[in-house]
Amino acid sequence: MTQQKESVVTPGRFDQGMTYAQWMDYIKLNKPKFEDNYQNTELSKEDAQAFRDLAAAPNGPVKMLVIGEDWCPDVFRGLPVLARIAEAGGIELRIFPKDENLDIMSEFLKDGEFQSIPTVVFYDKDHNYICHWIERPAIANKEVHLMHQIYEGKSREEAMPELIRFQQGPIWANWRKATVTEVKELLESHAR
Repeated sequence: MTQQKESVVTPGRFDQGMTYAQWMDYIKLNKPKFEDNYQNTELSKEDAQAFRDLAAAPNGPVKMLVIGEDWCPDVFRGLPVLARIAEAGGIELRIFPKDENLDIMSEFLKDGEFQSIPTVVFYDKDHNYICHWIERPAIANKEVHLMHQIYEGKSREEAMPELIRFQQGPIWANWRKATVTEVKELLESHAR
C-alpha cells in the first residue's frame, strides 16, 4: 500500500509523539508485559550494526513512528522490539495511541481496511516516507493458531496461566526475533 501524497504526519506532528519512556509512563495496561518483552529482546551485534548502517545511509531511516495500544498482544510484544531497533540504530522513535490518532492510522491500514497494530512507519532525515511494517511477522501469522488454541473450551481466567507461559516461551521469543529480521529486510530493500 502506498502512503497518501499529503500525510497528516508532518515533522511537527511527529514531534508530538511519545518517546518509549513516555509511553511506559502513559500506559495503563500490560506494563509488566511490555517490560518483559523489552528485557528479553536483544539484537545481535550484526543486526545492531545493520540498523546503524541503514540510519547512516543518505536516505536512511532516522525517524520511526509507531501506532499502537497497550491492550494489544502484538503491541506489547512488538513495540519493545521496535524500541530496541530504534536504540540500536540511533533512530528517533515516537509513539502514537491508535484510538487518539485515527487520522494517522487511516493512512496505514492493513490491506487498505484494517486498523492493525503495531504499525511502524520510517522516515528519512527530511521526513520523507520510506516504508512501513504492520502488526506481526509472517511466522506469527502462521503460528498464531497455537495461541488461539489455548482458549479452546476455557474461560479467559482458566486460559490465562497457559497464555502467560506461551508469552514467555520460545515461540513468542521467535516472533520477536522474526520482527527484527523482517524490519531489517524491509529497510534494506527501501532505504539505501
